[in-house]
Amino acid sequence: MKSILTLMAAGSLLAVLATAQTPRYTVTDLGALGGTSSTAYGINYAGRVAGATSLSNGNTHAFLAGPGDTMFDLGTLGGPNSEASGPNASYQAPILAETSKKDPFGNDFCGFGTNLICLPAIWNGTMTPLPTLGGNNGEALVINNQGQVIGLAENSTKDPTCAPPQVLDYEAVLWGPNPGQVQALPPLPGDTVGFAFGLNNYGQVVGTSGTCANTPLLPFSYGPHAVLWQNGSATALANLGGSMLGVGVGINDLGQVVGGSDLPSELSGFPFVQVHSTLYSQAGAEDLGTVGTDFSSLPTWINNNGEVVGASCDNMGNCRAFLWQNKTMMDLNALVPANSPLYLMFAEGINDAGEIVGLALQTSTGETHAFVATPTSPATAAESLSPAAQGATSPMVLPENARKQLQQRLRFGRLGAGLTGSR
Repeated sequence: MKSILTLMAAGSLLAVLATAQTPRYTVTDLGALGGTSSTAYGINYAGRVAGATSLSNGNTHAFLAGPGDTMFDLGTLGGPNSEASGPNASYQAPILAETSKKDPFGNDFCGFGTNLICLPAIWNGTMTPLPTLGGNNGEALVINNQGQVIGLAENSTKDPTCAPPQVLDYEAVLWGPNPGQVQALPPLPGDTVGFAFGLNNYGQVVGTSGTCANTPLLPFSYGPHAVLWQNGSATALANLGGSMLGVGVGINDLGQVVGGSDLPSELSGFPFVQVHSTLYSQAGAEDLGTVGTDFSSLPTWINNNGEVVGASCDNMGNCRAFLWQNKTMMDLNALVPANSPLYLMFAEGINDAGEIVGLALQTSTGETHAFVATPTSPATAAESLSPAAQGATSPMVLPENARKQLQQRLRFGRLGAGLTGSR
């Protein structure tokens, strides 16, 4: 396996050599399966998209879509709700899904408000649950082309420092590639819990760790320390000087890691935690900033071209999707047709072809829908550096339902109000 230093050096060289101009995009609205909201969490090389959609009865189900943009309901594990993240090259998708059984401690691990047991699973034509670490709950979040899956799962350790109703500790997990294979990824020394959020095709994993007291499951899902796991061993990643938040959310096949870190100038206490997108490398942590003068930026993914996507938000929780490319963070809405019926709020994933997926506001109805942004011809250099793309304007003031969905359902893990400064 390639060392992380070799991969990071290759990634740095790629960034130096990158000369591609910023593309323009066409945008497709994926709609929903009978409900009024949906979110796309990832897209593979062939344009297959996975995410979550509301149904007419108010439940949420995992979906797989495209090419052709038709959504297919992937079902659940017997409960009312599920979500899927981006599929791999074999169209396998990682799943978090509710069962019909109540959690014995009254937990709401999946975050749907039902207090049902939540299990990690993989979809490969059918939905198959994955083992936990001895506890009741878990979530599968990312799958690579080798069939390895990462996420988090409860173990059997009762921890009195956990905020109720959480009782058991939870750890980052690597499942597979063989059926039934499960490996706990230990937190950093001194920490007791962790989550895994990013995985590449070499089996390198990034995430976060902390204690059950300072690394909550809901509503934020982050810890104070960003972590890289390689061959099962945990290594701390640098931060931007803060002490409350450090998380790795994506790692590409060149070893470039993107995540989030709070700043040393943060306003103390919730809900004001100022977070900036961070690129981790041999040199340490690079602050990617925000779009314009926004309060925080929240990354979600990095592709093998070193392009980063996520959201940039003001201090009231109004977010706009961003693309970071060639050392510049841009408002993705400035790169789509001006008459687009969608306002792109949060970019959740990007593949190596530059196709971007995420969450958008349908401005005519106020509904929130999954979107796919497809690059067309490159823009001119002047367009790439236009004032609008650079954030000369503020993000749109979002309706309350859109801000609520951003706060409750999006993950970095599940990004909450505390990271955007909203109340």
